[in-house]
Amino acid sequence: MSQTWRVSVVMPAYNEAATIGDVIRRTLDTGVVAEVVVVDDGSTDGTAQAAEAAGARAVRNPYNIGNGASVRRGSLAATGDVVVMMDADGQHPPEAIPSLLARLGEYDMVVAARTRNSDTSKLRNFGNRMLIMVAEWISGRRIADLTSGFRAIKRDHLLEHLHLFPNRYSYPTTITLAMMMGGRFVAYEPVDAISRRVHGNSNISPVRDFLRFIAIMVRMVMLFSPQRLFVPMGGMLFLLSAVASTLQYIYTGGIHSAGLALFLSSVYIACFGLLADQVALLRRKRHD
Repeated sequence: MSQTWRVSVVMPAYNEAATIGDVIRRTLDTGVVAEVVVVDDGSTDGTAQAAEAAGARAVRNPYNIGNGASVRRGSLAATGDVVVMMDADGQHPPEAIPSLLARLGEYDMVVAARTRNSDTSKLRNFGNRMLIMVAEWISGRRIADLTSGFRAIKRDHLLEHLHLFPNRYSYPTTITLAMMMGGRFVAYEPVDAISRRVHGNSNISPVRDFLRFIAIMVRMVMLFSPQRLFVPMGGMLFLLSAVASTLQYIYTGGIHSAGLALFLSSVYIACFGLLADQVALLRRKRHD
């Protein structure tokens, strides 16, 4: 199935001259990739030149704007029917690309899910697990790996959600939730990943990016399924109003401001949820 498609690989890169040539050559050696588009995100070490020497097409950002913005630009520059996103630092094995493409027929996106054999830190694994639990509650779907940047996706579905990508982190979280909550089919393929090379630069900050991940999840639920946010909030306020009103009536013989305020808040939240759900539905219909 994959051989009937033109496959483009998009690699965002920032100061990866030491590793990118080997990654590109191994990618082209798979025999299933038509082009490699490297987005040099303001590198100062000759990353673009190394990429072109290895056979890639380089798109240069005049200064560093972020991983997500670079993937967005590379995806627009790609000419394939399928886009494979992967890192340029060597942590994603290009030899796994055919296995991702092999499952893409009935699925719209196939994600390389890092296995327990992957050489990643325990702290990062724990953080990813917490994020996955939140994302699974929001999407109502099982998620094997939320933040993997190694994935294959049909380009027409990618373009539907490309405008949602944040400039920096985390485009994998964004596209995963957008695809799932937009009714697309997502599969996971186990792949062993290695830790990041000593070359290049990593701008990941655990606390800052954890908050960014949460903000992205909230934005996705507001865009695609706002009732998942408003219904629990409204229900909790209504329950609190019932408890407060009951206690007030038992001890004072009447219902006072606290119970009424909580009840009215629950009604307002429910109304906001209904309006947000209608706006989300209209937006999806207009986009379709």
